[in-house]
Amino acid sequence: MDALLNTPNPTVATAAAPLERLHVVCAVPSIANHFLAELRDVDIQKDSLRFRRNLQRLGEIIAVRISAQLSYTTQAVRTPLGEAPSQLLRDFPVLATVLRAGLPFHQGFLNYFDQSPSAFAAAYRIEGTAKVQVQLDYLTAPRLDERVLILADPMLATGKSLVQTYRAMLRFGTPRQVHIAAVIASPEGVDYVMREIPEASLWVAAVDEKLNDQAYIVPGLGDAGDLAFGSKI
Repeated sequence: MDALLNTPNPTVATAAAPLERLHVVCAVPSIANHFLAELRDVDIQKDSLRFRRNLQRLGEIIAVRISAQLSYTTQAVRTPLGEAPSQLLRDFPVLATVLRAGLPFHQGFLNYFDQSPSAFAAAYRIEGTAKVQVQLDYLTAPRLDERVLILADPMLATGKSLVQTYRAMLRFGTPRQVHIAAVIASPEGVDYVMREIPEASLWVAAVDEKLNDQAYIVPGLGDAGDLAFGSKI
């Protein structure tokens, strides 16, 4: 896994994720690495506004990366001095996220895909069970048939909430292209998502070392929802 974390190639592979389907944004140093480091820092985490903004920034960076995979049409745009041929998005993707930690990350995508419709799911792990179980209580989405879908959640731990959310969303239609985005992923979560959603491309800032016995990402950054919005009871 050290080779995965330190590779100079921003697109890497694990057992279930072929080279062309897994994209690790921070594998090549850029400003994204700085934002990720601030998200992890236990002192900087005390500033929830800064934490939310860094989630947004990483959403914006990954949005640009995904945008290179979308379809464009050439149109002439009139300027004060003439016309300029321009590449315009053929259609804006549907942006979906998992409440509540996903909201700032989602906003980063929405800042750039500003004409996109949104979908929201309330999915969470049931604490105190021997195996990780996920409860999905709420889901709303536009029609997905033949649309591009970007499903974003900051932490990809086991991957179960993302997979369960995606499968539930298919009742709204079958997307023609699927992108899943996370800030930090575990190797186990990457393999599970890529195996269970073989049609998806996965975009992450970083793939960390492992899941611990409680199925939390190590070294990770803690509870993204609590850090963004305050602790819960």
